[in-house]
Amino acid sequence: MHQPLTRTRQLTMFGIATAAAVALSACGGGSSFDEEPGASGDPSEDAGGTAALDILIASSGDAETAAVTEAADAWAAETGNTVEIVVAQDIAQQLSQGFAGGNPPDVFYLDAARFADYAANGSLEPYADQIEDFEDFYEPLRQTFTFEETAYCVPKDFSTLALEIRTDSWEAAGLTDADIPTNWDELADVAQTLTTGEQTGLVIGDTRDRIGAFMVQAGGWVIGDDGTTVTADSPENAEALAYLKGLLEAGSLKYPSQVDSGWGGEAFGTGKAAMTIEGNWIRGAMTNDYPDVDYMAVELPEGPAGKGTLQFTQCWGIAADSDATEQAISLVQYLTEVDQQLAAAEAFGVMPSRESASAGYLEQFPDDSAFVAGGEYGQGPVNAPGMESVLLDFDTGLQQLASGDPAQILGTLQSNAEAVIGQ
Repeated sequence: MHQPLTRTRQLTMFGIATAAAVALSACGGGSSFDEEPGASGDPSEDAGGTAALDILIASSGDAETAAVTEAADAWAAETGNTVEIVVAQDIAQQLSQGFAGGNPPDVFYLDAARFADYAANGSLEPYADQIEDFEDFYEPLRQTFTFEETAYCVPKDFSTLALEIRTDSWEAAGLTDADIPTNWDELADVAQTLTTGEQTGLVIGDTRDRIGAFMVQAGGWVIGDDGTTVTADSPENAEALAYLKGLLEAGSLKYPSQVDSGWGGEAFGTGKAAMTIEGNWIRGAMTNDYPDVDYMAVELPEGPAGKGTLQFTQCWGIAADSDATEQAISLVQYLTEVDQQLAAAEAFGVMPSRESASAGYLEQFPDDSAFVAGGEYGQGPVNAPGMESVLLDFDTGLQQLASGDPAQILGTLQSNAEAVIGQ
């Protein structure tokens, strides 16, 4: 699944297609991308014919691997092509090495947080405009995979953030549906009401992958829509961090480490948090680890600028140097059709990236309406190359927000980002 990936999510891997930090040599089965295309005698011609496609994925588990393999095999049977699925042990490393060695996979999962780096260096085939009904994909997701006004690849699925509320804590505090927070003031009030001696009202992750949602709700973000203007030290972002700093100082908001938890979902499941902010991947964690906990998920409260959430997604990347571009595009078209996206949702819980699939998804998962709603207005990751170290430094500042100065944290982000984007 498919989300920005936080360090916490990389550790938990609850239904999300993340990659474990394992060396490339650990990838078993003898599968690699070291052979030249067509070395085994299989044709791989763009102009018709059949091809042997290598597909690299980062799987959340057996269910995802089986679902992708079944779908790819069905396409291959229909078209006469062949496919080889390789499950990455560390997809970031394996992709990097594949491209550096001149033998990348034909088709691969590409996380939104790394998309701009690959688009900027010419590694990606810009095929998105060749996909039928491209406009059916949620517009924010399409923008996530657009670089310098060119749409490169289509999102395979997505997730968003919502506010999760424990039913027992809510009722014990005398709160009703009428008290579900719809704005920042109401969120602050219920977080304080729900804070008791052993329970914190709200526990969220301490990085931009959670805190960034408040920046969006205030009308801010790290960079402008053009991908070249740094907007980190804006008054809107300062307002968002000041709001969270106030909750931290009041004790009604804490980070997971402050309540001896690895992530917000753990604090929520164990009752150390009455509320948390996570994506729909929390459903799997709650089902598996805390099956007796009743909870509800609602859209994040609006900020001064209105609704805002974060989107986490991956696209189906196609290598620019692939010898089977035509067949690769055909495969991606097949894998992203509505029926295939709904089959994937049923198999391993991902949310379809096509708007036309939302109704079918909600029939399967009616409690996910808050997450689906975020497809219309969510903010994707920072869409500029070379920003990874800058954003990790920003996370370090956010972790010290309770004792830090929002203006200083944002000022450092501004200068660091300008140095990278200006190169």
